[in-house]
Amino acid sequence: MIILEQCIMSRAVYILSLVFLNIYCVFAQEKILPKGFFETEKQQMDLYLYNVELNNSVITDPPSFNVRTMAEWEEIQALTIAWEGFEPILTEIVRNAVDQCKVIIACDSPAQVESYLENSNVETSNVEYLNIETNSIWMRDYGQNTIYKNDVDSLYLVDWIYNRPRPDDDSFPEALADNLDLDLYQNSVDPYRFVATGGNFMSDGFGTAFSSNLIINENDGNGPYNSLNYPDHSEDDIDNIMNSFMGITNYIKMPTLPFDGISHIDMHMKLLDEETLLIAEYPEGVSDGPQIEENLNYILNNFTTKWGTPFNVIRIPSPPSTSGAYPGSQSFNEIDGYYRTYTNAVFVNKTVILPFYREEYDTIAQRIYEEALPGYNIVGIDCDNSGNNIISLSGAIHCITHTVGVNDPLLISYKKIEDVCPNSPYVEVEALVKHRSGINEVLFNYRFSGDIDYTSVSMQAQNDDMWNLTMTFDELTEIEYYIHAISNDGKEQYRPMTALEGGFNSFIYSFDVCEDYECIEVPDPNCNFATIWDPVCGCNNVTYVNSGEAECNNIFEWVQGPCEINTSLTDNDTFNKKIIQVIDLMGRRINNLNSGQVVLFIFDDGSIEKKIIN
Repeated sequence: MIILEQCIMSRAVYILSLVFLNIYCVFAQEKILPKGFFETEKQQMDLYLYNVELNNSVITDPPSFNVRTMAEWEEIQALTIAWEGFEPILTEIVRNAVDQCKVIIACDSPAQVESYLENSNVETSNVEYLNIETNSIWMRDYGQNTIYKNDVDSLYLVDWIYNRPRPDDDSFPEALADNLDLDLYQNSVDPYRFVATGGNFMSDGFGTAFSSNLIINENDGNGPYNSLNYPDHSEDDIDNIMNSFMGITNYIKMPTLPFDGISHIDMHMKLLDEETLLIAEYPEGVSDGPQIEENLNYILNNFTTKWGTPFNVIRIPSPPSTSGAYPGSQSFNEIDGYYRTYTNAVFVNKTVILPFYREEYDTIAQRIYEEALPGYNIVGIDCDNSGNNIISLSGAIHCITHTVGVNDPLLISYKKIEDVCPNSPYVEVEALVKHRSGINEVLFNYRFSGDIDYTSVSMQAQNDDMWNLTMTFDELTEIEYYIHAISNDGKEQYRPMTALEGGFNSFIYSFDVCEDYECIEVPDPNCNFATIWDPVCGCNNVTYVNSGEAECNNIFEWVQGPCEINTSLTDNDTFNKKIIQVIDLMGRRINNLNSGQVVLFIFDDGSIEKKIIN
């Protein structure tokens, strides 16, 4: 009986053979299980699935309300890890996360773990220890998923059946939910039984999610190993389950990669925000590069972002082994190099932690992240050294971490502003902003490139939690911006989250982005402008009162100051002063002087002279 208590997960009632029991006792002692299947686990998967039963503390019916799955870059209250080997890597994760959120460590010896961290000079005041057994370090795959009622209301957790026969791992979400006093929805009972793994799932936070076809293979009744007890679902069934429990309305599934032994999407792809995909890159025709490109083209040709725009793609090179080999060059083994990837990173509020492998590639990866995510603290942890070669087990930083969202998210999403040709000078800013208490104010903050201070402009509330703003700018340059929202109960949030740390988005407001612009005056009779004298010389060599008058005449390219007037006058007294405009007696601008004309010269000292052109 003592052995049973140590080796069998709390939620399941097992009728097990002695052999099966002995295997799990070995697991309890073994601290470094691979991310993929252990040697004997494939044979045990069927019996494991057969005996998974319900814990009375979980909810097995779908939520009765609309739900939204949190995106990884949203605000979190906790990072979860399991203390199961690779202590130096876990220590560095804790070190870089504790100032961003609570770190919850699943372990069976809290005092020993705390002592280890303190001896490593890690601040532990924001660390909490969950005194439970786990089988493995791969928290991402068996850990919790965060969902919200009605987008931003109550917080709940969702738990799938883990795709490995590791009962202690599979019971972790229940222990965490109890610890945080949160309701847990669980896909453990028909017709919603569902096998999945967190490393093969990524969400944009607005109903779109990505997985490899492993999600289909593990829920088709036979599973990958012709077992009898895998859930038996069609693809439509899978979509309906993910919609009901996770709010996923657009579930994108792609072929698995030939040389990725675990078929987890986080090994080659990562969403950096609702509009940006980070994609692992290989030399042309090498390893999984061709299939990755096929999958990417499938996405780009068939799907758009939440805002209806094409996904922005950023590529990040995957490093080879020291010999220059990539997975699949001969076979998936140590000679060819492990499946090293920089997409296997985790957001921890304003910090992003990514795996490092070799300096010459690491520096490139860090630069790409820093350019893509301004203001974020980008931290790398070595996952490929002789003492902590975790990548050899087919996983890295994302694989060994998971997150819990905050209880009261202030959700901000906006369509990034594209480069603007001043030919169409109005810039539309549109944002979705939500909080359970309502929104008090939304501010669009911008500055011209090179400036220090931002200018804040209030956005206007529209229907369905939308806020918008129409802007024009008086400088042709790069414009940096962020959005700041304040809820009715006083909570504040920024997007990017790192705005106060230097984070921003940007766009170019310049004629450099214009195509086929013709500098032809076309007056708009309905256009109004302030009649302040601040002359500009249009690209058509006409002087306008100011840039507003130029724009009202379809002239969007100019230089500051009046155009030079071509005249044959020889009155030296006249030309000791600067002519700023020439008009006729009706007040109309004159740009070419002809003999016999009667004109008025307006000078920079405010004087006006009447002249007859000889």
